Amino acid sequence: MQDLNGKVAWVQGGAGAVGLAVAHSLIKAGATVVLSARDEGKLKTALSTFESGDKIHGSLLDITDRSAVFESAAEVVRRHGKIDFLINSAGVNPSKRHWHELSEKDWIDTVNVNLSGMFFTCQAVMQDMRYRKSGCIVNIASWAGKFAAFFAGPAYASTKRAVLALTETINMEECVNGIRATSISPAGIDTPLLDKRPVPPSAEIRATLLRPSDVADMVRYVVSLPNHVCINEILMSPTLNLPYLGELQTAKRPSNRQHSS
Repeated sequence: MQDLNGKVAWVQGGAGAVGLAVAHSLIKAGATVVLSARDEGKLKTALSTFESGDKIHGSLLDITDRSAVFESAAEVVRRHGKIDFLINSAGVNPSKRHWHELSEKDWIDTVNVNLSGMFFTCQAVMQDMRYRKSGCIVNIASWAGKFAAFFAGPAYASTKRAVLALTETINMEECVNGIRATSISPAGIDTPLLDKRPVPPSAEIRATLLRPSDVADMVRYVVSLPNHVCINEILMSPTLNLPYLGELQTAKRPSNRQHSS
């Protein structure tokens, strides 16, 4: 595994639980991290969790703005000389997420953040990575993108499934340029995003879920591998995996009276 000293990582979704955990893990391994988020207050809060000697830099960025993404990537290269790793962990899912209630605005915002924003950041780092014939991209997908899940809703499930295809095409086209990409599809991470579910899981269930640090450790492992090694896709879950236990929210079967009417 590679020593991460001297490596530069650009982490998207830095104000979120997973992105923040990834940043801490990579810094602990010796990397310099540029942490991006679109909410200034949340970004400041995230940056305050680091020690003064940590090699952390903040970058206010809305990844749905393509021009801003490319400008930000160029600035990272100017300041730090390169981008070795891109970690895409930004993600949203509205509370009103099912077909009968999902608004056009929430659909567009979910697609813009979860998919288009990821596309922009991947495309923005590739010029530098192609030039150096080296680079690793990690895209955080979801178990709900791999397997149908009612609780996820159409916008989140569709975008996360698309992340798998997006990542595959990076490896298909850019492997000849020394660029490798990994999609990580976790099931059940205990983050504040769970509070937005129509039926949030109980404290007892949340205690059994993955921690953001579990995903961060996986990211650290992936980027630490030698350049000739590419892990294309990772599917990870808690041992007590909710889909296997049948404990996820599902649509209720209509009663006989409702069905007959």
